[in-house]
Parts: sequence; structure tokens; C-alpha cells
Amino acid sequence: MLNYIWAGLIIISILFALGHDIQDELNNTYDNGNIHAVSYSFDQHSTSLELKLPDKSIIIPLQSSQLPEILKIPINKALPDEWQTIASHQHKDKQSFKARIVKHDIDKHTLHLLFPEVHWVKLRAIIDAAFDMSKFAVQLAIGLAGIMALWLGLMKIAEQSGLIHLFVKAIHPLLHWLFPEVPKNHPALGSIGLNLSANIMGLGNAATPLGIKAMQQLQSLNQDSEKASNAMCMFLALNTSSVQLLPPVTLIALMGSQVSELIIPIILATSCSTIVAIIFAKHYASRNKG
Repeated sequence: MLNYIWAGLIIISILFALGHDIQDELNNTYDNGNIHAVSYSFDQHSTSLELKLPDKSIIIPLQSSQLPEILKIPINKALPDEWQTIASHQHKDKQSFKARIVKHDIDKHTLHLLFPEVHWVKLRAIIDAAFDMSKFAVQLAIGLAGIMALWLGLMKIAEQSGLIHLFVKAIHPLLHWLFPEVPKNHPALGSIGLNLSANIMGLGNAATPLGIKAMQQLQSLNQDSEKASNAMCMFLALNTSSVQLLPPVTLIALMGSQVSELIIPIILATSCSTIVAIIFAKHYASRNKG
């Protein structure tokens, strides 16, 4: 289902971009084929060309004392807004853009410039973004695979050594307070504890199957199959805003060692969100009892 949603969004984006580009073509938004007459002064000694615009001027360094056929106009604040727009869509080079001299009126000191044509701007932007994100997705997946393997290995060692079960046992009174409807020795509490442990360690993907298993076990205790129980709502709220002592694995893959600067903000933010989630879940559970 999600694939169809993404495909629909992509098709809508392409159609939207295509419609805007067709409108730009009809209105000739980027002045394709139009000649721009500009006054100039040329200093042969310093081999520089000054384009004189209505309220500003642009200095163009030249490599010789002769005017070239193609000018490389530097991109800076002196450019008119119209030229800035055309230049931004011409090349990935953000330092300069090219204009061809089609006519040189020596008597009037005027150059007639023709800019390269610009077409299908928004459609090209979507295609470029799609390729860039595809490349980024592959790089992220490869980087994430190693980190996930490391953390899952550590979690497996902790599970086999009994460390996670000790943790679950230590937080059992808290789990019993959060889920009073669940019997004391029910396996759902163990699955919930493992799920929360994985979330606290930043292993969101590893916590998913544990969370699904815990939700199935909670559903077995639910007397109304058409409505989520209070315990299921509490578990969902905890998963939505779970406290994390370590940053998520995805964030580590993206930021590397710089992620250490975010540990304290992550702990504070997730602690606040978890406290609020528990308060509201408890509030609605008590209201449902009444």
C-alpha cells in the first residue's frame, strides 16, 4: 500500500512540475532567445570589461585585450534579478555563467548578449532530486548495515548473558504500574521490557519485532477485539515517545561522532515526551474506567 502512495506522490509531483514548466515555456519566463543590449566600457590595459546597467555595473576580467565571443559573467549581488534567475538555472557552477556576444556596436559602445536557453526547470529539479536521494539512500543503507550489525550483536550478547533480563526484572515494578491490567508473570511484560530496552539503546528497527510480539500478547488479554485496551494504548504511547539514552542508529550513521553533541538534548526531549505520554495515557485509562 505504501508503495502505491509513494508512486502516486511521484506522479503528482511530475505532473505538477510539467504543468509549471509548460506555463514557463508559453510565457517565456527565462527570456529564451531574447537579446539583451548592454552598454560597456573596455579597458585594454587592465584587460577588464565593465557592463553598465541602469543602477549598477559589473566588472568582467578578461584573459586578453580582445573581446571574446563568450563572456563569463561573475555571479554576485550586482547582477539584476532577471539575470540572477537565468544564471541559477543554467549551470551547477555558482561562480559564473556564460553569455554570447551576438553583436558589437563599437560606435554606441553597446554589446548585444544572448544567454543560453533554459528549459524544463522544475522537471529537471525533480529528476535531479530523485537521483540524489537514490544515491543518498544507498549510501545510508550501506553505512547503516554495519552500525545495525554492531548494535544488534551487542544486544544479542546482552540477551544471552542475561543482562537484558536483569534489566527487565529491575524495571518490573515500573512495568506493573504502567500496565496494571497485565498479570504479574505474563510473557507480555517480558516482551514489553525487551522492546523498551531496544528503544532506550537507540535500536528502533530491532525493537519493531519485539513490539509487534508484545502487542499480540496484549491483544490476547483484550476482551474487546474491536477496541484497543488501556495496556495497548499505553504501550503505543511509550513506543511513540520512548526515552533514549543513546541516539538512534540512523542518526549515528548520518552524523558520525558529531552525534555525541545531541545525547543530552535527546535524553531531555524524549524524557519530557514520555512523561507527557504516560500522563495522558493514565488519564484516559482512568476516564474509561469511570
